Amino acid sequence: MSGVVEIAKKAGVSPATVSRALRGMHHVNERTRSKIVAAAMELNYPLRPDLIPQGLVKRTNRIAVIAPYISRWFFSQAINGIEQSLREVGMDLLLYNFSQVDARQRIFQQKQLRGKVDAIIVVSMPPTDEEFTALLSLGIPITTIGFTHEGCSSVSIDDLEGGRIATKHLTDLGHREIAILSGHRETAYNFAVSEHRAAGYVQMLNAVGVEWNPDLEIRGDFNIYTSEIAMDSFLSRKKLPTAIFCHSDEMAFGALKAIRKKGMRVPEDISVIGFDDHEIAQYIGLTTVLQPPQFEGQMAAAAVIAEVVNPAAERKNIIVPTSLVVRETTAAI
Repeated sequence: MSGVVEIAKKAGVSPATVSRALRGMHHVNERTRSKIVAAAMELNYPLRPDLIPQGLVKRTNRIAVIAPYISRWFFSQAINGIEQSLREVGMDLLLYNFSQVDARQRIFQQKQLRGKVDAIIVVSMPPTDEEFTALLSLGIPITTIGFTHEGCSSVSIDDLEGGRIATKHLTDLGHREIAILSGHRETAYNFAVSEHRAAGYVQMLNAVGVEWNPDLEIRGDFNIYTSEIAMDSFLSRKKLPTAIFCHSDEMAFGALKAIRKKGMRVPEDISVIGFDDHEIAQYIGLTTVLQPPQFEGQMAAAAVIAEVVNPAAERKNIIVPTSLVVRETTAAI
């Protein structure tokens, strides 16, 4: 409602008139409606596409979303948040899923986005310099989720800080021998999430006088199956750590299964912390670092809509905070 009041003051009309105009109701004269729309655009207020002057935006009313996966938890949640926000303003989502690298190459080479969409949201998949040049040449707004790039708005979390939060929780509980279950950096998609979370982990170990031990790093992938296999192999060694930091909750699910198969208890024999706050985490009592991908998707959609409505709108780099959620899988040593 505060946005409506600000628009009303700027346009010199009542909030009720603004509300009627922005809902597209007919009993508002066109001159007044134009003043209201102009004021709303100056205030970066998201408008229904049919209220925007024809010359200021292409009328596809579609936003392209580029993502490497759609079934993995983070991506499905982020895409859901984007879709909800677009639907509220009458826009459609056009999804490009690059589960195969050749599909990714085709879309940039053939310029399949040109004239089809009003803006682009790229989800956690930093394009190459060549690909970004191709995107920027389209002359439409671009917002990224999970990374930043010059010339684009962005929404992300601080993965370095997230790694520090998780590790500090374990060191505060007295743990010093802490393993890390990290994801491979997929060269095809250039993910750097695990690197940043691992850097936060190393920083917090150093803060308590512990040197990082490469033997305590376990390489999996961001899914349950590969993490269980990796953890099975790791648990065959004689000396085990007292805690493990998993770079995603799904990785933690796989680790927990492997630990319990070996007859070990969590947290009595080993503490486990994840990252995400996946909806299953609360049901199994997993301690984790919360990030809200659905909210990140909503924020990204809001940012890109604002630029579609007003191309002169200021680009924003939004950092969404993470937080610790303590449950039953971690305990003092």
